[in-house]
Amino acid sequence: MLDWLADYLSLIMFVSMFFFIFMGYPVAFIMGGLALAFALAGAWLGVFNLIGISDVVLRMWAGVAADPVLASIPMFIFMGAILERSGSARDMLAATELLMKWCPGALAVSVLVMGTILAAPIGVVGAAVITLSVIALPQMLKAGYDKELAVGTIASAGTLGILIPPAIMLVVMAEMLATSAGNLFLAAIVPGFVLSGLYIAYIIAVAVLKPGMAPKLSPDFGPQTRAEFWRALLRGLFPMTALLVIVLGSIFAGWATPTESGAVGVLGSMFIAALNKRMTMRMMTDAIFASCRANGLVFMIILGATGFSYVFRVLGGDDVMVSTLQYFGITTKWEMLTFIMVLIFLLGFPFEWIEICLIVLPIFGPILMKFDFSDHLGGSNSGLMTWFGALVAVNLQTAFMTPPFGATLFYMKGTAPPDITMGNVYRAMYPFVGLQVVGLFLCIYFPDIALWLPRLAGFIE
Repeated sequence: MLDWLADYLSLIMFVSMFFFIFMGYPVAFIMGGLALAFALAGAWLGVFNLIGISDVVLRMWAGVAADPVLASIPMFIFMGAILERSGSARDMLAATELLMKWCPGALAVSVLVMGTILAAPIGVVGAAVITLSVIALPQMLKAGYDKELAVGTIASAGTLGILIPPAIMLVVMAEMLATSAGNLFLAAIVPGFVLSGLYIAYIIAVAVLKPGMAPKLSPDFGPQTRAEFWRALLRGLFPMTALLVIVLGSIFAGWATPTESGAVGVLGSMFIAALNKRMTMRMMTDAIFASCRANGLVFMIILGATGFSYVFRVLGGDDVMVSTLQYFGITTKWEMLTFIMVLIFLLGFPFEWIEICLIVLPIFGPILMKFDFSDHLGGSNSGLMTWFGALVAVNLQTAFMTPPFGATLFYMKGTAPPDITMGNVYRAMYPFVGLQVVGLFLCIYFPDIALWLPRLAGFIE
């Protein structure tokens, strides 16, 4: 009995997490508490060394507190809070709504368009999701949108930050696949816009078929004269567009790293607030308070999830995931590619993208290189790793959105109102994860979606 318990302790840990989450306990405490409890249980059964608990602390420090990518989240949270409290982001969203007024589900479509634009300058999933959540979620709920559709829209729009360059994940993947980061940047652009298009098409379909989930804008919404229309667009779009150009331009010009661009964004958001005569002490106090609260919620959840993920892996959780696919015989290139894609998708449930990259890419990248995909890629195998990297990047988006450990779930829960439960967040992800799978199939079947820009630039044949 004890031997069986030791062998399946990671599975019991996985099931226990679901049980306590759906009982309504705080996610951060569930993750951290289960990590400690199962570490002690593993030590009693002889499958976990208690010295590993110190590794959890080191992992939290090195993987969270000292991570320069995560260090940018407080700045982007602060930028989002200033834009939200000063009304600047609402002005942009309202202006985008005016442009999309004719479209069913105009507010949700506007959020996705705005999220696609924000993905490039922010480039960090947590920051993009949190910024959009702070700006758009209250407005969507107030407008009568179904809360799961609203959460899913914001989560999917924010998660595009992992795919649309400059994305930190693409740099890491390029190093592991021994290919050029520039190649992956170009290869990821079109798939990113394809996913954005799929999300928008889904929202329009929902708005048409189930208008109660995405209420239509009334005909008298917004300015009724041409002069008022252009004035609203100039006030809402120009300052925010200038801010995004500055944030993105500071990265491309080499003046700031993506992390430092967060500080540029804060300064720019304060300047926009001042231009609109909304830069007041009360507004800044409210923004600082909201930022501190959101940072505390988000990082507590991340720390708890970090401890949980570490203990789960030490207890053999990754072996359980991998072994489920080892029964399938791999003999052809398409079986190998399918195996890798399914493995990455399944690993996305319990692990973050960096862990998946460390598990999968160093092992399967060299193996895949032994296969010849030239007939599918247009006569040359030179773009195989670029195409494969783009497929992995699209697939890894599911790692951020698939329950129960997707980081986007925790970012959304940390910033959502209390009446949105973790169950709502989970259910909100399923349609958009399905769309990501559709996007992945399109990129597999039509490799030029990923390879067109690298070929146009002359990086591959």
